[in-house]
Amino acid sequence: MALIVQKYGGTSVGSIERIQAVAERVKRWRDQGDQVVVVVSAMSGETDRLIKLAKQLQERPEPRELDVLLSTGEQVTIALLSMALTAQGCPARSYTGAQVHILTDSAHNKARIRDIDAARVRADLEAGRVVVVAGFQGIDEQGDITTLGRGGSDTSAVAIAAALKADECQIYTDVDGVYTTDPRVEPKARKLDRITFEEMLEMASLGSKVLQIRSVEFAGKYRVPLRVLSSFEEGEGTLISFEDNDVEDAKISGIAFSRDEAKLTVLGVPDQPGVAHRILGPIAETNIEVDMIVQNVGADESTTDFTFTVHRNDYAPALEILRRTANELGARQVTGDASIVKISLVGVGMRSHAGIASRMFASLAKEGINIRMISTSEIKISVVVDEKYLELGVRTLHDAFGLGQPATA
Repeated sequence: MALIVQKYGGTSVGSIERIQAVAERVKRWRDQGDQVVVVVSAMSGETDRLIKLAKQLQERPEPRELDVLLSTGEQVTIALLSMALTAQGCPARSYTGAQVHILTDSAHNKARIRDIDAARVRADLEAGRVVVVAGFQGIDEQGDITTLGRGGSDTSAVAIAAALKADECQIYTDVDGVYTTDPRVEPKARKLDRITFEEMLEMASLGSKVLQIRSVEFAGKYRVPLRVLSSFEEGEGTLISFEDNDVEDAKISGIAFSRDEAKLTVLGVPDQPGVAHRILGPIAETNIEVDMIVQNVGADESTTDFTFTVHRNDYAPALEILRRTANELGARQVTGDASIVKISLVGVGMRSHAGIASRMFASLAKEGINIRMISTSEIKISVVVDEKYLELGVRTLHDAFGLGQPATA
């Protein structure tokens, strides 16, 4: 007998028919002797509908009241799924985040989990019930309802799995696993049977939308095995676990990409201590996140050129700030480009294989794709290229590293 935590997203519970289908799946797991906890999101579109209602009354809804409103979406789903399970002869009990006592900090709309009291859940499991928990929400020390922000239901599921020391946390979604890259860009993309936490963290941070990075971080920290599966078809999905002895067989596990990139450059900055802080400090003060950074000393060795990337939504305000800073520093020129993308190779096998970067650069050069910036880590190589080369670049690298071929035994 195993203890399994399953999470179903909004599309998986988007109608009564889909809720009944989820109940049938959950019942099959319980009937084979497993203890099951189910974490659910609000029905598809419900959270957006509630936000729209709030904004008809306040342009910027008061965060505490918005959390009270948004938490009702999951409350509907847990009750309906519990009813569906009971109707199928599977005893079930629903709980809001507050009832489970998912304790969070008081950062409304983006709270972080501090502790979970799993006693009530354990008691129900021992009594033979399926426990259905509202994802995305908790309660702070003042007794106020909080929500966890984007990807919160995934994080709820992983946190509950950690608290219960579950054998596996299964994330059911509208895809059947983690692929070597987005199949919409490269039709030859292959579903991975397994991937390490390190690789999944990089994929999530670099643009992969399968899992939210917070949930992967949480699972890695508490050593909770994760599995990504489809709500709509049967299959083994992709297991996200810890590095094993087979990782050296695969140099690259996947290719991630981000379309939402913009590049800013300040030319002719005086090359002196503290100049990087003077450039990036004002950017950071406005909560704009900087990603890749490149600094080159000029030919006269007295000036430097400084380039960095930001999210495309932050391009205009970052450019305005940089122009003011450049004037203060006496820099020669400020340039920007919001038509770039980032493509990244990810794989723990990079640690034990040389020549990955060289092959990547040669493959792109053969297709006439110019690299604008490069960033590396132990298990990742990222390049910035012109937006028009995104799909060609991804397909080229996918072929160059044989990612469309079946994995060898």
